[in-house]
Amino acid sequence: MKKLFSTSLLLAILISAVGCQNHKKKLPRIAIAGLAIESSTFSPAVSHEDAFRARYGDSVFSYYPFFAADSGIIDRAVWLPTLRGHAMPGGIVSREAYESLVSKTLDSLKAKLPLDALFFDVHGAMSVQGLDDPEGDFLVRIRELVGTDVLISTSMDLHGSVSPRLAQNTDLITCYRLAPHEDAIESKKRAVTNLLDRLENGKGKPAYKAWIPVPILLPGEKTSTRIEPGKSLYAQIPEVIEKDKVIDASIWMSYPWADEPRNHGVVVAYGDDKEAVGKAAEKLAAHFWNVRKEFDFVAPTVYLDEALEKALASDKKPFIISDMGDNPTAGGAGDVTWTLQEILKRPELKSPRAKSLIYASIPGEEFVKKAKEIGVGGKIDATAGAAVDNRFAPPVRITGTITAIHEGHPNAKTEVVVRNGNTSVIVTERRMAYHYEKDFTKLRLNPRETDILVVKIGYLVPELYDMRADWLMALTPGGVDQDLLRLDYKRINRPIYPLDPDMADPDLNATFIPLSDEIKR
Repeated sequence: MKKLFSTSLLLAILISAVGCQNHKKKLPRIAIAGLAIESSTFSPAVSHEDAFRARYGDSVFSYYPFFAADSGIIDRAVWLPTLRGHAMPGGIVSREAYESLVSKTLDSLKAKLPLDALFFDVHGAMSVQGLDDPEGDFLVRIRELVGTDVLISTSMDLHGSVSPRLAQNTDLITCYRLAPHEDAIESKKRAVTNLLDRLENGKGKPAYKAWIPVPILLPGEKTSTRIEPGKSLYAQIPEVIEKDKVIDASIWMSYPWADEPRNHGVVVAYGDDKEAVGKAAEKLAAHFWNVRKEFDFVAPTVYLDEALEKALASDKKPFIISDMGDNPTAGGAGDVTWTLQEILKRPELKSPRAKSLIYASIPGEEFVKKAKEIGVGGKIDATAGAAVDNRFAPPVRITGTITAIHEGHPNAKTEVVVRNGNTSVIVTERRMAYHYEKDFTKLRLNPRETDILVVKIGYLVPELYDMRADWLMALTPGGVDQDLLRLDYKRINRPIYPLDPDMADPDLNATFIPLSDEIKR
């Protein structure tokens, strides 16, 4: 009897072990891949492969905190990260860099076949030399490798663009709902959880995808969700989502500093109920079009002279001025010297009793090299900037005392502060965007107690926004000029608002995009 009991127990253990193994085998195999950059075709800068700071294999997980051990996500699949590259916005991507990064991704994916699904994480505003719609091209090449049975979920920035080709070759697609993008991680997590849900419930590809092009092309500084009408427009999205009927819906504002046919607003909704999906997309698209004339800059916007005059007359500090035309976080080269030249000309800033001003920043590799040789406390007289974009002003001459040198920044490399009177100029080895108080304090600067803070940026990121006592956005020249009427568009689809303000109302009926059962090239 004991022997029979022992045999039965052993058999039960073996069955349980086999069951556990079978359960593990049933976990879906999901790859992760993506390239992200915003690249201006109105800038002379070119972005190369090293700009993407690509990560491979398990290091890719560092992009995504929701893959933590206790997240409840990591155990729902066998995750197979390949290559994920995220570049600071910049100029057009070289074809060589693009082909290299795509080839490395495909080689890694090939080694991980077969796959059940892919999390495709891109920005959507990449421009590549000699190639339209890079994200669409990238996804086609992935589809040709992994096949049409693989379920693909795409996450994007709302300032990206969605071509019909991209929409067809993905199965689920979403983008951020906030600008500034405080929901970036939340949006990527949504793309992953929607993917897992469709795998686990066995429903696979949603039956319908509605795509509506909206002929609007506006800068992010006019479409922030902090204010109306963007706030209410994006707030409508949760209202149209209805479980499997409408799994998700998204609104893309697109990117105005790339002169490509795909660049215009887009609404996409998808789910299993054709009528509900179509109505959801059409509701959002109609709202988007109807409020087009209400979009305005998120802060008072003037040309630089007026911005400086108001800042100098103000008793509030810090009075922040956004130097928008060369904003590196939107794709500017970051080395346009025009604004700094104008600031250094101002006689009001040269007197001993002048207001304090910080300018952040201008790149100058040779300037930094010379400053390091001189050292903190020494005097310097050298030029910086305009090595890439000299269309508006030549290199700027900066003289004064070196008050700080900081080495080892992952983007800027070495940072130098030069003080002339009450004006402090930050010169960097590589272009850099200054977003946080610690960016300044580590350089012995106190932005909160400075009268005027001039930053190469558009709308303020949250920390600067919370720090401001007053704020103006300055219309300045550069590769991401906010005065769109000054840009020489040749290839975008016309008519489009606001370039054609009196255009007729467009057809905003939903176009149903075919499923990814056939590869659209």
